[in-house]
Amino acid sequence: MNIEGNDLTGRAARYAALADPVRLRIVDLLTLGDVAPVEVQGQLGISSSLLAHHLNQLQQVGLIVRTRSEADRRRTYLHLAPGAFDGLVPFSALAVRRVVFVCTGNSARSQLAAALWHDTSDIPVASAGTHPAEAIEPGAMATASRHGLTLQVRAPRALDDVLHVDDFVVTVCDTAHEELGDAGRLHWSVPDPVRDGSKAAFDAAFEDLATRIHTLAPQLTATR
Repeated sequence: MNIEGNDLTGRAARYAALADPVRLRIVDLLTLGDVAPVEVQGQLGISSSLLAHHLNQLQQVGLIVRTRSEADRRRTYLHLAPGAFDGLVPFSALAVRRVVFVCTGNSARSQLAAALWHDTSDIPVASAGTHPAEAIEPGAMATASRHGLTLQVRAPRALDDVLHVDDFVVTVCDTAHEELGDAGRLHWSVPDPVRDGSKAAFDAAFEDLATRIHTLAPQLTATR
């Protein structure tokens, strides 16, 4: 998977700056508002020379900016730089034709993932199982209903009947991942709710999938 739009050297420098506890605390103080250096010094209880060192480090890597007070021109204020944290988390720019979620039985996790994806992204989606079950789990259907989603198919389907060569495959169970190996593009180790069978287990799997899908969806674009 190609990582685009990231300056690795710049990212590393920002990570290095944030790795210091004092500098991290300064950034914390700036997340909700602007602070004068003398106020930061009072909060941290450090010398002015040490504070100046840390502020210079943060400014050099583009995390903070300073502006002059409109009231007392001898006073400055510290601000988080616009886009200070942009690009710190790797961002994949990848075009795909279709996303296919795969688990063993295609009876719960992959079905829920496909429904979530359909509700989140315009990229086509499908689901399948390496060894499809006879029917979708009632717990999966109930979970989808509780969250206002509709499962995309009425019965589990075999991966061989669904998969196209250019599909982006996401395995959502360990068994399917270990069976497919390199055929899966991504793997999400989501615990099997069917083994527990409880509403809480299905909801936990749903929330896990929802979090991962909301992270992945902005990183994929539809092939034109």
